[in-house]
Amino acid sequence: MAEPENRTEKYARISSLEALLKDLNTNLVSANENYLAGSEERLSKIFLMGPHRSGSTLFMQWLASSGLVAYPTNLLSRFFGAPLVGAKIQQLLTDPRYNFRNEILDFNSDINFSSDNGKTKGALAPNEFWYFWRRFLPFDELDYLPSQQLLEKADLAGFRDELNALANIFEKPFAMKGMIMNQNIPELAQQFSKPLFIWIHRDPVFNIQSALEARKRQYGDINTWYSFKIKEYPELKNLDPLESVAGQIAAINRSVEQGIAELPEHKKLVVQYEDFCQHPEHYYNEITRRLVEQGGISEDKIPAYTGEASFSNTNHWRLEEYTQEEAERVYHAGREFSPIELRPAISTCSR
Repeated sequence: MAEPENRTEKYARISSLEALLKDLNTNLVSANENYLAGSEERLSKIFLMGPHRSGSTLFMQWLASSGLVAYPTNLLSRFFGAPLVGAKIQQLLTDPRYNFRNEILDFNSDINFSSDNGKTKGALAPNEFWYFWRRFLPFDELDYLPSQQLLEKADLAGFRDELNALANIFEKPFAMKGMIMNQNIPELAQQFSKPLFIWIHRDPVFNIQSALEARKRQYGDINTWYSFKIKEYPELKNLDPLESVAGQIAAINRSVEQGIAELPEHKKLVVQYEDFCQHPEHYYNEITRRLVEQGGISEDKIPAYTGEASFSNTNHWRLEEYTQEEAERVYHAGREFSPIELRPAISTCSR
């Protein structure tokens, strides 16, 4: 379902760009199909799950910068309807193997750790890739379907084949945000023999604050729903903003917890975001161990960790509309799921 169109000017879509991309991708469909011959599953797929504003963008930037994985870039996102063609074009323009006398270096840039409501800057910075996902998902009123309806109506096999082919082109495990299927994880997991679902779990009180701030940036107020319309949306959309967002975060965490519950350990990882900020290398090791165990990468292909030692602690209460105590009370009063087992949070990091 399309997002509300009452975005602030800064976040408004560019209609001419939308039209150009639609035209380009439509005309590249047949070329894209030519690359589907290489769609066997050889490499792992990593899906980041959990609520919006939980730190997933920073985590994705960190993972992308590690060199361990391929991922949807801002450049590749322009080819959402023909990503296999886009992957070849990206290689041509940015892969050092094809750099002839430094003719084209403009697209290469370091991945930094800044973002704006999930948006990054730079041709090779990670992109959320939601246009790609929506090609295969028949979501309408809600960004969710009951299991049987999803299996009958969605083109999950097409999604699987294109994602496998993308990973094979880049010759690396492919990592991407998967929050659009937070409430359909079992159906997504069925498509792959080597998936890794990473649940980014953040202190819910600060997750709520960040989600309310995102509403304000995107739409100019805290009343307009932001992010995917989960199955609880009809009951939550008209509540007081604090209650609405608290219910939204709780429902998503509950769905992800249930969705990954039956997966074997080498196909899931719970990341307590506050702990990740202090110990990113620990989570790099946890990810690589699982990828090797599931046969999604060989040990000799794993780069040594050279990333950040930690990320700065910036969590503090900023909202004027509500107090931190009110957020804590509303979240815990409405929470309907059991506390999860997580590594203790040592510090707090906000995005």
